[in-house]
Amino acid sequence: MPPTDLIFDDGEPLESNRHRIAMNLLIASVHQAFAGRQDYFTGGNMFVYFSSEQACNRDFKGPDFFVTLDVDGTKERQGWVVWEEGGRYPDAIVELMSPSTVREDTGRKKEIYERVFSTRDYFVYDPFAPDSLRGWHLGGQGYEELSKSDRGWLWCESLGLWLGTWEGTVQQEQAIWWRFFDREGNLVLLPEEVAKLEAQRAESERQRAESERQRAESARLELDALKERLRARGIDPESL
Repeated sequence: MPPTDLIFDDGEPLESNRHRIAMNLLIASVHQAFAGRQDYFTGGNMFVYFSSEQACNRDFKGPDFFVTLDVDGTKERQGWVVWEEGGRYPDAIVELMSPSTVREDTGRKKEIYERVFSTRDYFVYDPFAPDSLRGWHLGGQGYEELSKSDRGWLWCESLGLWLGTWEGTVQQEQAIWWRFFDREGNLVLLPEEVAKLEAQRAESERQRAESERQRAESARLELDALKERLRARGIDPESL
């Protein structure tokens, strides 16, 4: 029987505030890219249980970010328990490295994701080192390292998205962030960015309508002035 005394919180925070923001940024981007869909689950800094031995030894916690496709996304979960998910493993994983975890993330964890999980797409990068991004796609002979595009991006086949850089401020922290882009290279906007863009469009439309109103008012005043000049000369403007 599978173990039932599973824990889902070890009380350990992520490496830094930037790591936390980077994880949440990826999660929010996937939700936005898959808006309207309920056939996926995305999470981060969650326990992933895949065997009784691993659950007992607690020698593996789980990835910093992952997406599993073709599952019920509305199901409430504290963690990802493979034997409760019909044997489904994550399809895409991102590990947010630090100098202290780089060997683990590109070594033992990579081997687990390749041989045990058969995760189709695996990426690693250090949020403080934008050029550190690496990625692998599962081929017939195991993981094959991905080559970067001309823009320095990597393609995630399972999600149908690019992983690329974007410079800006997120939650008051200015940095170069790795974010998702669609197949055409358009940035997947966060909900707050969508709201801001819509507000800007609404303001632009309001200003356009106000400009049209002012032009119409100006034309009306000019016409009224012309009519007055005609009447002053004894000409009825309505007869023209």
